Amino acid sequence: MRELIARHGIAARRRLGQNFLFDLNLTRRIARAAAPLQDRHVIEIGAGPGGLTRALLAEGAGHVVAVERDPRCLGALAELAAVYPGRLEIVAGDALALDPVALAPAPRKIVANLPYNIATALLLAWLDQITAFDALILMFQREVALRLVAAPHSKSYGRLSVLTQWLAEPRILFDVPASAFVPPPKVTSSVVALVPRPAPLAPAAKPVLERVLAAAFGQRRKMLRSSLAGLGVSSEALLASAGVAATARAEELGIAEFCALARAAELANAGGTTAPRPRPRC
Repeated sequence: MRELIARHGIAARRRLGQNFLFDLNLTRRIARAAAPLQDRHVIEIGAGPGGLTRALLAEGAGHVVAVERDPRCLGALAELAAVYPGRLEIVAGDALALDPVALAPAPRKIVANLPYNIATALLLAWLDQITAFDALILMFQREVALRLVAAPHSKSYGRLSVLTQWLAEPRILFDVPASAFVPPPKVTSSVVALVPRPAPLAPAAKPVLERVLAAAFGQRRKMLRSSLAGLGVSSEALLASAGVAATARAEELGIAEFCALARAAELANAGGTTAPRPRPRC
């Protein structure tokens, strides 16, 4: 791989969030974590010069779609495609502007060492269609990975925790030290597996839930009766309807309670009533 990037004049660029992973043991470990790969369409975001791409193909992926926006890396990926004829498809483009579901038919997975500067934005977009994937095996900086799996009453618990766990089951598989990358980032990384839930953990309209979460965690030190005041309905009535204590703070609520708040907010904004209901058990 080092000879390959030297031949193509590829040096990591900070503005693209590039930190290349060439350690064969680690790339093979990530690929094995995504098993089974046979008879699956694997979408790799930010393929770079192909370190992880090579491992996915070596581990038996039948069809890999490698998405890369850096034109310097396309020649390196083309060399790899020639070694694995018919199994590697290269898509030149910005992952933020592409619909991964349109890139390959089901069954499909996303496996990626994500550029850290757009990792959260990509995940939030993919959550909108999470059931279209068998699984997502993604690398994040450790801080973000902890937020994905965080439980209530923890420092890392927040909007990203609730949205992710509402729609998927995230699990940290293993950490990757900074020294494994070229150039080494200033943080430890973690590989996370996200398995879609067959249905959301509790009923709620996603746009309404997102507004509730933004309000609640936007002022997480305040009691919910204050932080939810900007939703356009009486926060006291909203909390009573959802069975949530007015003195509670965002970090204390479980996913089912946030969904109850979203349902109450949707009903109130539609002109319905928000009569108190029993406090849900979480």
